[in-house]
Formats: sequence, structure tokens, C-alpha cells
Amino acid sequence: MEKVYGNILGLKSGQIQRLESFYGRRIPNEYIISPDLGRDLVQISHEIRRQIGLLINRSGKIVCLVVGDAQEIVIPDTPDYRTIPGRLKGLRCVHTHLDNTGLSSDDLTDLALLRLDMMAAITMTLEGKFDQIHIAHILPKGSAEKPFALLSPLDSGQLNIDCLELVKALETELAQIRSLYSGDPDQERAILVSVSTQSRKMAEDSLAELKDLAESGGIYVVETIMQQRKKADPRFLMGKGKLEELNLLALRLGINLLIFDQELNPSQIRSITDQIDLKIIDRTQLILDIFAQRAQTREGKLQVEHAQLRYMLPRLVTKNTAMSRLTGGIGGRGPGETKLEINRRRVRERINRLEKALKNIIKQRKQQKSRRTKRGIPVISIVGYTNAGKSTLLNTLTQSRVLAENRLFATLDPSSRRLRFPTDREVIITDTVGFIRDLPKDLMTAFRATLEELHSADLLLHVIDISNPRFEDQVKSVEGIIADLDLQDIKMIRVMNKKDLIDIDSLEIIQRNLKGIAVSAKDRSSLLPLIEAMESQIENMNFAA
Repeated sequence: MEKVYGNILGLKSGQIQRLESFYGRRIPNEYIISPDLGRDLVQISHEIRRQIGLLINRSGKIVCLVVGDAQEIVIPDTPDYRTIPGRLKGLRCVHTHLDNTGLSSDDLTDLALLRLDMMAAITMTLEGKFDQIHIAHILPKGSAEKPFALLSPLDSGQLNIDCLELVKALETELAQIRSLYSGDPDQERAILVSVSTQSRKMAEDSLAELKDLAESGGIYVVETIMQQRKKADPRFLMGKGKLEELNLLALRLGINLLIFDQELNPSQIRSITDQIDLKIIDRTQLILDIFAQRAQTREGKLQVEHAQLRYMLPRLVTKNTAMSRLTGGIGGRGPGETKLEINRRRVRERINRLEKALKNIIKQRKQQKSRRTKRGIPVISIVGYTNAGKSTLLNTLTQSRVLAENRLFATLDPSSRRLRFPTDREVIITDTVGFIRDLPKDLMTAFRATLEELHSADLLLHVIDISNPRFEDQVKSVEGIIADLDLQDIKMIRVMNKKDLIDIDSLEIIQRNLKGIAVSAKDRSSLLPLIEAMESQIENMNFAA
């Protein structure tokens, strides 16, 4: 890091040298700042009429000096001092005020958002002498109304406050609070955040689905936060005060990940990560991350990487911590180019290569479709919301062993199996990737090779989990995507799955409304009406025998 950070324009060379002399000096651990250093700091601050701040690590070493203006200092990024769950930053900030006013609201905001060990302001007399030092620290069990502890002001003879022991005690208390929340210590611990302009019910449903997604991705969800606003904040999505509360809550609960239900634009990611030293992702990044975990085939991996890179490209201006789940080593420094420029160039080059590979896949699929058409083999494609039971239905119909799990996006790579009807007619049944509300556009683009397969279908089976309380919205989402893919002209049978999980009266009402066939995908005997309907539809298409 720089020895002196901030605006030193207008300072004399001697003043700059005096400032630089502070860098690297050590303070006894029990002192917030040593008396002689405090007096020197006040003297030069009074002389240059600017606030001066010191960032001091737990060894008592001054690792950065900040020059501000008469009203404030701006604390720089400190990449060597990253916060981890249940811990403070490992740095305290001691800075001057040019009058006798104590800690400002901006000082306390910085304390919270940066998770500093302590924030201290030294006030001075009109003559430029050390007046008092005002100290605050985060209160581990504090509330939104009182998140900080403000110590009584001290004079220059009271600076021995057992500083390091106090910080250790705070972290011990934070660790005790964190231990009250169960979960695998190796799992990422997250708070889910929704800042919605929609109705409360829609926001709650969306947040519940985000929780399912997070847990499906192996993330331990500790807390969910929902805020309804008439209009989202263009910089932080939520208000800065609410962001501060969220950061303090994350500290108390040992959180290392915030997941926003709304998609964050590049500017918002940058603004939030500038304020909070936590990993920040949104709904789209979470879905991309799950897809990256599940992709098994070369085709699936190409599609996921393509979607990730398209999403990442406009966001490469953000902090590395915000993109750490996605960047995966892309970048490096070369002659004449900044790391950011190299990142962008390499990403664009990789996207172009992936697009060529995906075009070849589409070409191969068209050739496969042509061969099937010549042989007169009908294709039935299973579609539906993620985790509706599509793979289970395929397994039961064809006596296969395609992976079927009770989690979102268990199936990513499409599977095809043959099925022979009682009339000896043979068809191919294909299981596809599940759909979801607001399916990311980059995923739709990347998975067009897989989705192109649906255009080869002669019949669609829309599997609906009628035991899910949100199934009506899920039906709208799936059939909206089908319309977007221009597949609405293909014959479709609605398959109402998990009928065994609801009562008969409710089933009759749902059946009348959806006009579908009720099944339990795990029970082959319940599939006979569906098989008959499938066979009837295929026979009416007059395929060659």
C-alpha cells in the first residue's frame, strides 16, 4: 500500500516528509495511540488544516496514512486486510478533527461498513493542542438502533485502554454469537436479501425460491431480509442506512456471502462492494454457480462457461471479491496492458471460441434430427419447472436410471431414452434442463443448443408439481418460456405430478383448471392414462411405421 493516501497537493515537501515518517511506526498494543504520536498528529493536522488518519494493525504498526480535507478523510481499500466470518478487519482508524466535535455519522458508518476494530477521532483546541480522543467500536449484541458502543472521551493521559485485549474480547463475543447458529463450518453462510417493488406475496414467493436455490447450491442460509420500496435505490438497491444494518447483522452472524434476489447491474455491484467487504452475488450469479456445479458433459460445461463469461464481461470493473465465484483465474498482467484490459480481451476471445463450438453442436443436433426424421421415430420432450419431477418421470416411463434428486437443477445435461408403446410404436423421450422464473438471458442464449432440441419435438410433456404452493406461477413461467422459444405450436400434454401429496378434492379442482393428467411419477401404474394420451397424440400425427 501507499505510505500516504489522499490529496497531498499544496503541501510542502517538508510536510510530506513529516507525514511519511509516521508510516511503519509502532504503537504499544495496549494504547489506542501513543501520547507523543497523538500530539505530533494533531500538530501537523492543525498546521495543514486537513484531517489526517492512521490505519493501525494489531501489531501496533501504522500501515497507511490518509490525508483528507477539513471535513473528512476517505479510507482506502485495504486488500491485505480482508474480513472473515465472525472477525473484525484487523485495523483501527485514528484520525483528527480540526475542532472539538466528536465522532461523526460518517465515522460510525465507516466503522460499521468496513468492520474496523475501532474508530477514533482526536479533537483539538483552537491553538492546535490535543484536546480529547473519542472512541467507538461495534457492539456484538447491538441492535439496529444501537449498533455501536461509544466510550467516554479521554484526554492524552488516558490512552492506555488495553486496546488489543478489548478487540480480542469483541471477537470472542462475536464467535459465541456465531456458534448459536448451526451449520457446516465449511459451508458458505449467507443472508438472502430482497429489495422489491412488487407485492409482498410475490416478493415472499421469490425469496422462498431463492432460499431453495441457495440450499440447492450447498449454501447455508442463516437469515433472509426483505425490504419493499416504491423505487429501488439506483446505487445500492437499498438505502445506505439499511446496507449498514445488513453489514452489522452479517458480522454478528458470521456471514461471508450476501445474495440479492434482484439482478444487480455493474454499477450497483461496484457501489455495494465498495461499502461492504463481503462476497456479493445476485440471483443470476447463483443460478450460474449451480449450473457450473452440475454440468457433466462437454456440451453442458461449454454452455455454462459461455453464460458465465457473457454475464461477467460488463462486470469486470468490480472488485475481485464480488466476482470470486465466477472469475476462476481469468486475467493476468502483461506488457502495455492493465489487468482489466487483459481480462476483457481474454473473455471476449473465449466467448468467440465458445460460440463457434456451440454452433457446431447445433449443427450436429440438426443432423441427428434429420436422421430421426428419415427413420420416422417421433420425439417427445419433457419440459417443466426445475424440480417438478421430469427425470423421475423419464426413469419410470423407460425404466432408466437418470439422476433424479429432490433439489433444483439436479438435471442439467439432457438425457434421451427409447420407449415402446403397447402398440409396438417406438418413440424417443428427452429430459431437458428445468426452467425457472426469470431464467437469466445469458443462460437462455448459452443453452440454445439444448433448447434447439425442443424444436425437434413432436410432443411436449409439461410436468407440473401440483404439491408446490407456487405451481400456478410456475406453469405461467414455463409456458411463457415455451412461447418465447416459439414452441407454442407443438402439441403439449400437461402432466400434473405428485398427486399422491394432495387431497382428492383439491386434485379435482386442479385437474379441471389445468386440464391435465394427474400422475405420481414414481408409481408406474399411475402413468397408464398418460401413456395412452401420448400414444394417441403420436398416432394422430401419422408417422410412418
